[in-house]
Amino acid sequence: MAQTIRIIKKYPNRRLYDTEISSYITLEEVRQLVLDSETFEVRDAKSGEDLTRSVLLQIISEHEEKGQPMLSPQLLSQIIRFYGDSLQGFMGPYLERSLQVFLDQQQQFRTQLNSLLGQTPWSMLNELTERNMDAWRNMQRGLLDAATQAQTPPRGGKKPG
Repeated sequence: MAQTIRIIKKYPNRRLYDTEISSYITLEEVRQLVLDSETFEVRDAKSGEDLTRSVLLQIISEHEEKGQPMLSPQLLSQIIRFYGDSLQGFMGPYLERSLQVFLDQQQQFRTQLNSLLGQTPWSMLNELTERNMDAWRNMQRGLLDAATQAQTPPRGGKKPG
């Protein structure tokens, strides 16, 4: 059975209406949908325009203002510099893959930590770090190779275009 996409309508008064439960919801409730891995889209109630990204960015912005931020000014500045850069198209997939590698390693670490079979936590952490670094290097090498191929002109000497 195919999973249906939950539609949330955003009205001009900035209110969010969840069509699945026929009720207005808060931004924090949208965040909870993300935490629960719900598939949803936020749509402008009048035009139908997809506003999902802007709502997700709003949630991130609000959480960055509270407590311990994850995104430093340096990181945000570096991301901004990639807009308009010739490698902008590689940045999104690179960040997604990097985060997925991190999440995979985190899950592996938790699994191994739960089944400490005579190993010390430090030896496990060292082993996990080594594997993480290998995976990271391989991923970076693949992305750099792809970027290099995209930048290299064909053998005729000129870039197409």
